[in-house]
Amino acid sequence: MYRIGFDNDKYLKLQSEKIKERISQFGGKLYLEFGGKLFDDYHASRVLPGFEPDSKIRMLAELKDQAEIIIAVNSADIEKNKVRGDLGITYDLDVLRLIDAFRGFGLYVGSVVLTRYDTTSSVEKFKNKLESLGIKVYKHYAINNYPYDIDYIVSDEGYGRNEYIETERSLVVVTAPGPGSGKMATCLSQIYHDYKKGINAGYAKFETFPIWNIPLSHPVNVAYEAATADLNDINMIDPFHLEAYGTTAVNYNRDVEIFPVLRAMYEGIMGVCPYKSPTDMGVNMAGNCIFDDEAVRESANNEIIRRYYHALCQQRIGCECDEEINKIKLLMNQSSINAKQRKCIQAALDRAEQTGAPAAAIELCDGRIVTGKTSSLLGASSAVLVNAIKAIAGIDKEIDIISHDVLEPVQRLKIENLGNHNPRLHTDEVLIALAITAATSETAKIAMDALKELKNAELHSSVILSPVDVATFRKLGVHLTCEPVYQTKKLFHG
Repeated sequence: MYRIGFDNDKYLKLQSEKIKERISQFGGKLYLEFGGKLFDDYHASRVLPGFEPDSKIRMLAELKDQAEIIIAVNSADIEKNKVRGDLGITYDLDVLRLIDAFRGFGLYVGSVVLTRYDTTSSVEKFKNKLESLGIKVYKHYAINNYPYDIDYIVSDEGYGRNEYIETERSLVVVTAPGPGSGKMATCLSQIYHDYKKGINAGYAKFETFPIWNIPLSHPVNVAYEAATADLNDINMIDPFHLEAYGTTAVNYNRDVEIFPVLRAMYEGIMGVCPYKSPTDMGVNMAGNCIFDDEAVRESANNEIIRRYYHALCQQRIGCECDEEINKIKLLMNQSSINAKQRKCIQAALDRAEQTGAPAAAIELCDGRIVTGKTSSLLGASSAVLVNAIKAIAGIDKEIDIISHDVLEPVQRLKIENLGNHNPRLHTDEVLIALAITAATSETAKIAMDALKELKNAELHSSVILSPVDVATFRKLGVHLTCEPVYQTKKLFHG
């Protein structure tokens, strides 16, 4: 059963105040490295029920008069046409998407910095394109023996060689399309130049996970480790924080490993490092906004299970996921988590066994379980969608909410005109048919109104669903998992 456990309004207030406090700490100029997703943070919304996916960008929007954004992108990622796995678009296109999205929230995007700059044709073409669109572009170069040769890095041949990014605001948010884009190096390079110009400036980091002030073994932190199993991120107690303050704080291996280097760079630039630990660098206040720990733990455990099934399905479609799967299994064992805790899984498997065909089950937000089976008209995912909205709306399960006068032409279109061999309707087709029926049917209209109640429901399918069905459930806010099994024994699954 879905329960809110996170106070989003409190989060927005505390987070804004914390960032303002950090700006003042450094005399009025702060470079804030933003890790993770600035908006559409669905992982955070799944493990912290009540967290809105656009919370971080809304928080920044409250500071829009003080803030400007630099987008860092690694030139090698442009050259390689690197693709964002979650969106399926290349990093160069994502830079444009990010600029549009930030502007849509009223945020000022000051510039784009091409890190590890190399004069390849594709990088130059991208640079020229940005400049033709009126976007300022700066070049930062690869530095030999980075990040270990501190004397060389903190010199005119190291950071000093980078172009100085002109900024106007007190809060400079440095973000990127993905990891390895050089956000931290961009921040420190700017501080080096500012220091030489006599400008007081500081650096801080905003990472939502792991949450530093909840236990290392808390399911929210374990869920982050499961989510980054492919990167082999490891949560750990921050040893620098423990030594400096005698209290435990949670961080992760990459920040702990790089902290001595960062501290040395800071000392090389300013003579002293303002931070005693990598945790000190952070400004995340999410841990202070959990008010129902039991609800949050349940949501996070569900996310760990979902990550496990996602990795299994990725392996089934041909990705190399053995290490990722083994790591998540280990995390599940350490946390005493098993798939049976997610009630829709066993319900879907039982229904599939009863019918001898693919089936699906959904746990509604009020705890009710609804199942769907494959029929001549609907696939299991479409059937469970129809049955779920009937249950939410209080419509008798024997009543047809979609007119046959609408369904028959759609089926004929699929077979006779679009070349499909299977007349069964996908979830998006079912919703379109329902919307058409709702124009003349009060029952269908009531069913349409029930769709919004599907948000945060838990769904499991006994087979891997089509990309169309996966996308539909994602848009509805339904949390989906699938068994790593295809419906047919064909070699190609489009």
